[in-house]
Amino acid sequence: MQNAYRPTVVRTLPWHPRESSRDILLSREWIVTNGLGGYSSGTVSGAITRRYHGLLIASLPAPLGRMVMWSHVSETLRFGEDDVVSLGAEERAGGQLELKSAEYLREFRLEDGLPVWTYHVRDVVIEKRVVMPHLQNTVYVHYAIVEGDARLRLELRPAFHFRHHEVQVNKGTSGPYRLSSVGNRYEVSPNKPGMPTVRMKMCGEAKFTIDACKVHQVMYRLEQSRGYAYEGDLWSPGYFHVDLAPNEPATIIASTEKWEVVEVLSPNDLVHAERQRRGRLLENAHKEARKDFGAELSYAADQFIITPAGRFEEAARAHAAGDEVRTVIAGYHWFTDWGRDTMISLEGLTLTTGRWLEAGYILRTFGNYIRDGLIPNMFPDSSKKGVYHTADATLWFFHAIHRYVETTNDRTTLRSLLPRLIDIVEHHLRGTKFNIHVDPADGLLAQGEEGFQLTWMDAKMGDWVVTPRRGKAVEINALWYNAVKLLAQWLRDEHDSSAETYEQHAERARKSFNEKFWYNDGGYLFDVVDCNGEAGANDRSFRPNQLFAISLDHPVLDQSRWNAVVDLAQKKLLTPVGLRSLAPDDPEYKPIYSGDLRSRDGAYHQGTVWSWLIGPFIDAWLRVHPQDRQGARKFLETFPQHLIDDGVGTISEVFDAREPHLAGGCIAQAWSVAEVLRCWIKTA
Repeated sequence: MQNAYRPTVVRTLPWHPRESSRDILLSREWIVTNGLGGYSSGTVSGAITRRYHGLLIASLPAPLGRMVMWSHVSETLRFGEDDVVSLGAEERAGGQLELKSAEYLREFRLEDGLPVWTYHVRDVVIEKRVVMPHLQNTVYVHYAIVEGDARLRLELRPAFHFRHHEVQVNKGTSGPYRLSSVGNRYEVSPNKPGMPTVRMKMCGEAKFTIDACKVHQVMYRLEQSRGYAYEGDLWSPGYFHVDLAPNEPATIIASTEKWEVVEVLSPNDLVHAERQRRGRLLENAHKEARKDFGAELSYAADQFIITPAGRFEEAARAHAAGDEVRTVIAGYHWFTDWGRDTMISLEGLTLTTGRWLEAGYILRTFGNYIRDGLIPNMFPDSSKKGVYHTADATLWFFHAIHRYVETTNDRTTLRSLLPRLIDIVEHHLRGTKFNIHVDPADGLLAQGEEGFQLTWMDAKMGDWVVTPRRGKAVEINALWYNAVKLLAQWLRDEHDSSAETYEQHAERARKSFNEKFWYNDGGYLFDVVDCNGEAGANDRSFRPNQLFAISLDHPVLDQSRWNAVVDLAQKKLLTPVGLRSLAPDDPEYKPIYSGDLRSRDGAYHQGTVWSWLIGPFIDAWLRVHPQDRQGARKFLETFPQHLIDDGVGTISEVFDAREPHLAGGCIAQAWSVAEVLRCWIKTA
């Protein structure tokens, strides 16, 4: 199992059974992904506390989407008939959780991003590993004795609850199921048409005992704290038992793939292949992304880059052109691929890690989805079609293309996209969906339609749009100016005379921006001007959105005002884990992100810290202090420590706005990882 050809990148979670709080084992989560959007995830303790936890969440073609296929496994060691040890977490009557793992766990670590548990039981040390083959809906759970000479019996009882991973835990198919077997192959399927089958086998001299039972009222603790149904049933068909001895490991495999796919690789061959794949991830990365914290983030970045499952028409179109389909999962566990997040993340996830080929795939994939001058806001999990309610994702598309071309000099891709980029700008000039249009009176970009949230501050619950920001938003116009300047530059490089027309549009927007957005009394930029189409109605909220007027490649704000904005942002918004989304002196400020959905959405962009915003802040800081990379690096110094909090080895979506800045939202967020990695390299 050891990697012989390069040093292994290790991240260890400190744990001592007598000195550490057991809450650590319940609150720290791990995740392994498969490059399709599927994943395996849970707590270090083994308890399932979210609806999204499970050993196999398969990414299946629409309309199925991502399905929980294998929820849990109970792990028991038998040293003798009456000498029984349980390694996992067991639910007891009254909602009490007995953490058997806390007694025997000696270490949890990530090796090249993959989870490893070390248990010390009696005089035996046992390691457990979880691996998913790349581009397969398959999971391997591997057990091996690494110290000691005992021979013992390992019993594994798998438990199931087939449902979409978004479906609440008291719904879905909790049983009964059909169990069939031929030899050492076992198949579990629900009595429901159209549902997939889980194929399972145990490698080693294993046997299976049929002992079907329902596990009643399993408690999902995080679902309870988030205001959702938190008790559900699981169903188990029986248990595997296998003798475990030194040099005689055991592996349980579960998959929705065909048997001939499942059995291509032995467990050892699979682990070796995955370690090789992960080694190659670092070979072409920037040198700072090949070691230590940078390498850990490179492995974290790999989790988000996927080949979307089930978009067969899209794949056929790409293959016909000699291309491939790639996209970016915005965050785990619940996000799908979002246009905005993909374009903001593209540089950090792919260009800093040397994955230029995939960066091109991603850009061309989204280029094929342009409709009415817009790229999709997101793709619903159970649909093949995107939805387009976004005013900024398309403008971030220009930014991503620019960074890609600057890095790769791939003018072929740029030329292929150029007609569509012109079409995008023309749609914005004359007006497109959701009232996105350039105001002919001042050349600024306005947006907003009742009931829609079109900017990145997009929290919405029912009919309540928390921060509608309808009008001329500051970052939308910074992005608009940047996009039009880039288009003019690209056309000039192609000796196209229309470049001058777009330069004029950009210059008009720049002039109006500096006249209308500067709030002289505050010494910063309005967040939105001409709110709801009312001239002179300006939103004075102090938000991080204004930083994009400085941080983008073509800054729209006059340089004389950069210092004032950056200084105020540092004073009011900066925290050790990112930027607040609203200044603390605002009456709408909400420092804590917690509670039920309404409470969380109400705080989401009203103070909650977003780690990805550290990227534009550092860009703006270095514009004002171009020689101070060492000072800029200090803004990142908390993030390496965060890799042992919450989602181990990755970076969370959001944090509370006041100390101790507890994490919330997704445990792994694409733009959080991408922007921290990008800036880690930029400040080296």
